[in-house]
This record gives sequence, C-alpha cells and structure tokens, in this order.
Amino acid sequence: MARFTTFLTVLSLSSTLHASTLPSHNQKPVSPPNLSSSTTSSDDSTPLPLIIWHGLGDNYAADGLADVASLAEAVHPGTYTYIIRLDEDASSDRTATFFGNLTLQIEQVCADLASHPILSTAPAVDALGFSQGGQFLRGYIERCNVPPVRSLVTFGSQHNGISEFQTCSAGDWVSVSYQRSISGTPAQIEDYLEHSNFLADINNEREVKNSTYKKNLGGLERFTMVMFEEDETVVPKESSWWAEVDEEGKVTGVREGRVYKEDWLGLRSLDEKGALRFETTEGGHMQLGSKVLKKTFKENFGKMGRSFDKGEGDGVVDEEEGEEWRLEL
Repeated sequence: MARFTTFLTVLSLSSTLHASTLPSHNQKPVSPPNLSSSTTSSDDSTPLPLIIWHGLGDNYAADGLADVASLAEAVHPGTYTYIIRLDEDASSDRTATFFGNLTLQIEQVCADLASHPILSTAPAVDALGFSQGGQFLRGYIERCNVPPVRSLVTFGSQHNGISEFQTCSAGDWVSVSYQRSISGTPAQIEDYLEHSNFLADINNEREVKNSTYKKNLGGLERFTMVMFEEDETVVPKESSWWAEVDEEGKVTGVREGRVYKEDWLGLRSLDEKGALRFETTEGGHMQLGSKVLKKTFKENFGKMGRSFDKGEGDGVVDEEEGEEWRLEL
C-alpha cells in the first residue's frame, strides 16, 4: 500500500515551517567531535549542560520550563540549563514559534550556542525537545551541532509529519502543521521535495543525501523518542516514533521505512548499537508529570562518560519525596 508522503503545509501567513530559504550548500560541514576522546574525565561528576527547545505557542521564560530546569538540577545537581530562545523578549519568542523562517532560526540558534560563554566550553550537551522543539533540535544537531549533543530526548515531536490539522487554542493567530499527502502523487512528492526547507531536508529525503546529517545524528550516544498514549494533537501520534501512515490509516513503524532500512540519517546505526529508544507516557499531548521527567533525566542525562546500558540512570531520584506535580506547557 502506498504510504503518506511527508510534505509541508502551512496555513495563513506563517512561513516558520515553509519558506524559500534553504540551507546553504556552500556552508562547510561540521562533523561531530569524538566525545569519547574528550579531555573531560569520565570520573568527573559534573553533569553536562542541558539545552531545552520548547514547543508551539510557548516561550523560554514560561514558569513551566523554569520548573523543568529546576527538576533537572534536582536530579543531577550542578546541571546548567539553557532554554533556547529566538528573542530575549518572551512575547516575541512566542511569536517566533508561529512566524519566521525556520532555517534562519536554526542558524541563529547555532550561532547563539556556539558563542555562549558556558555552552561553548562544554565537551558536549544533552538536549530535551518538547513537541516541535524536538525536530528543531534534530535540525540543530544535523546542521551544526556545536556544541555537540550527546543525548537527545523528544516528547510528542512530529518527526515524520502529521496527517491532520488541529485547531489551535484561542488567541493563536495561525496553525502550523507538518502534513502528509494522502495520495502521494508524483507531483506532490516533487513539490514537497523542491520546496520544503525543513522536514524533507532534515529527514534526508531528497535524492542526494547529506552525509553530515547522518554522521551528526548517528553520533548521538542516546536518542529517546517519547509518545503520548492519548495524543490527539499529533495525528498520527506514532509520528513521535517516526512512523508512517498510508491512505487507509495503517501505521508502519520506522524500522520498516526507507529512512531506517537505507540508514539515511543513522537511525539504524543508532539502533544497532542500542542507542535508539522508543517510550510511551500516559496522557494527551504535553501532559507531563514530575515523575516521568525525573525518570527521563535520570536515564538520559548526567555526567560525561556515564553508561547508558539497559536504561540505567545515575541521577538522584527520591520517589518518596513530595507529591507529583503536573507540568504546565
């Protein structure tokens, strides 16, 4: 059965996810440093910095994100957390989640992180992406990755697009969507591959593959994709696991897709070395509690040189301390 072809659709005036500016082919590729040869000793208990990219309609100064940063520090004492922003003004940062050219935005984030006085001196960083922030972090990793990301965790991200639009909440000006073509005609595929400046690019779907993208993403020590079991915002919800959907609604896992079988981005290589993880959590889109986040931080983040074997963690998690709180994002 024919599968959905991933193509980008944007409503109204939004150009955040679809614009004419494409990544520069003249830009010198940046290969990921060899983390195992870092000058930082594996005996150093200092946790790696954590970068967070928030989702649509949120802003870097939101109380919920501050709570996430505090929780990361509680699990791994000494964690420096940086919440990615496109503007120091919180309102403008929120607006940027709807409007703007995403390629240029990622270039800005690449420059900001590479020149950051703390992050730029770290041997590596860990990364946490909420909703669309997850695939944006993939764009960062594939296109620049300085400082390099060691472990990437995404919650409810649309790694392989969505098949339906969802209505935005009151007060939002536009809805944006990574939408897939039901029919997947050759003309639709050609139009998508020609004009998509983001999804087709970072998923390495064009005929000429970007080897740097594969090397950078494949260089992760851990890539964890988390799907919300009752997600009705990301349709299909399995896109959080990079799944595909055909015109009859049949969901096909990433391991059955060409991106994995032909290893366009290093996903198969990650899987073969035990670095690719698929997890679920209860609730609808971005309905998160502190216990889930504590477990995530313990298993995926922490000091340089830590082991990721069997999902074991090295953080401080006291399940008896305090009541669980729900994250508001």
